[in-house]
Amino acid sequence: MIRIQNIYYMLAYAFQILQEHGYKHCGTEEFENTADLLSSILVKGVTTQIKRCLGRVYVEATEPLSCLRGKIDVTESIKQQTIMKQQLICTYDEFSVDSYMNRILKTTMELLLRHDISKTRKKELRNLLLYFRDVGTINVYSIDWKFRFNRNNQTYQMLMSVSYLVIKGLLQTSADGSVKLMQFLDEQRMCRLYEKFILEYYKRHYPQIKTSASQIGWALDDGIGTMLPIMQSDIMLAHSDRTLIIDAKYYSRTTQRQYDANTLHSSNLYQIFTYVKNKAAAGGEVSGMLLYARTEEEIQPDHAYMMSGNRISVKTLNLDCDFEEVACQLNAIADDFMA
Repeated sequence: MIRIQNIYYMLAYAFQILQEHGYKHCGTEEFENTADLLSSILVKGVTTQIKRCLGRVYVEATEPLSCLRGKIDVTESIKQQTIMKQQLICTYDEFSVDSYMNRILKTTMELLLRHDISKTRKKELRNLLLYFRDVGTINVYSIDWKFRFNRNNQTYQMLMSVSYLVIKGLLQTSADGSVKLMQFLDEQRMCRLYEKFILEYYKRHYPQIKTSASQIGWALDDGIGTMLPIMQSDIMLAHSDRTLIIDAKYYSRTTQRQYDANTLHSSNLYQIFTYVKNKAAAGGEVSGMLLYARTEEEIQPDHAYMMSGNRISVKTLNLDCDFEEVACQLNAIADDFMA
């Protein structure tokens, strides 16, 4: 379980812009569901973007004109006999708000209007959509989420990320091919947010610790690593000659049930053990941790093991409490690591 309010804090660490003054009301307001929370963030973000001015791009337009503009399409002009009306078919570039990112924003806001969000939020979204009357919509299943951000469009980075969570979290296709709304945010997307949140939390509050999501090299005897997979850590804390590798896991169940007994997910344990042993081969004191988001299960893992000279611990992070308590849990991990 996770409190909706804590999703805001997780997003705030993942996207530093949410820690600005204008968004802080989201940290105190009560929300009925996650969609309502993200709607509030989107309303504030789009409002701010409108004040800055919606991003514009050059869009190619073709139409019959009485005065020359751009390039004349002679063939099409003759074909349509526009000269009879004293017009010519012209193709020109227009500086338009009908950009790809603005289309995604409009599509996202229209999607949210069909979901269970507060009446106040729906009214705010409808008011914002008035500024998008010259913007088209886009098929949610054909959106290319690979953007290149620069100084001209970097203010859209958080807006695109929130739009991604909304669209991916609210839609699914039924057996007959129709579109229907689903429960918000699946495990995969929550896991990515969970990882990013923990990483950014330690970066901000523990500057004395080198925090990264570093790759781990294989400890090869002959140096030949052809076709070996990349070992990518979620969070790596380094202080002095010590290293803690944290593998953040967000599952509906923190343990697996086998032969009437609860055991740890074997693949998770194998993975963290592999990371730790290969990192330890390079020198220094290395330990590992599986950090699960706590669920409603009766049995929650809280163990530490010594495996071939390295400490591997398994803990849960309770997200169903005030954020101050969430912070205390994360602080305890970092303080214990540095002790």
